Amino acid sequence: MAQEDRSLSEVRARVGASHGITDLAHKLHFYDRWARDYDQDVATLQYRAPRLAVDCLTQALPGPPHTMLILDVACGTGLVAAELQARGFLQLHGVDGSPGMLEQARARGLYQHLSLCTLGQEPLPSPEGTFDAVLMVGALSDGQVPCSAIPELLRVTKPGGLVCLTTRTNPSNLRYKEELEATLDRLEQAREWERLVAWPVDRWELATSKLEVVPGTSDSDGFISGIVYLYRKQEVAEVEGVRPSAQPPAGL
Repeated sequence: MAQEDRSLSEVRARVGASHGITDLAHKLHFYDRWARDYDQDVATLQYRAPRLAVDCLTQALPGPPHTMLILDVACGTGLVAAELQARGFLQLHGVDGSPGMLEQARARGLYQHLSLCTLGQEPLPSPEGTFDAVLMVGALSDGQVPCSAIPELLRVTKPGGLVCLTTRTNPSNLRYKEELEATLDRLEQAREWERLVAWPVDRWELATSKLEVVPGTSDSDGFISGIVYLYRKQEVAEVEGVRPSAQPPAGL
């Protein structure tokens, strides 16, 4: 038991350190060094975002999963791809800014194509309107993907396609979350997309410090909170003033 506690303590320290890095170059270097241990560490913290995001997306996609072309932005080691494959998605592309993370993702053998791309500093390496759905899970925070890069996700999404995003809602990320939601709202007001889901989740992952624990939980098993967003890009018909109806995915 003591060994398990010490291991959890070490993981919390490492993940807490990653949350505290706000310089992108330093963050990418940190992820390169972390890549080999990343999956084990986030499993120790009971990190749920990949599964939650894919659950949300799956309920909203209109066609069979195997026909859908999916882009996983900031794909890391491929945790999202593993969830997608388990639900029948086969056409998966991934991009990430960390060569070390991409090496681990490539070893999974789940992606048809992987690219090195630092979103926010360069455009995504895909033409406009390529993907049926785009996900970005776990990369929306200070020192990772800037809010100004969100329109680039829309650019590569097909008209009528889906964009699924996640961010933490623990105290240290609230300033970024406010900036993110302002960006999301501006795009909706401009009728670039419409929100289908905003799904708050209390048990996102284990907190890395007492200051991050969700109120009402104990320090020993306290979780931080997070949120899943799902948007639908406007259809071509909407440009002409005809807005197709859309139903949010049920059961969330």
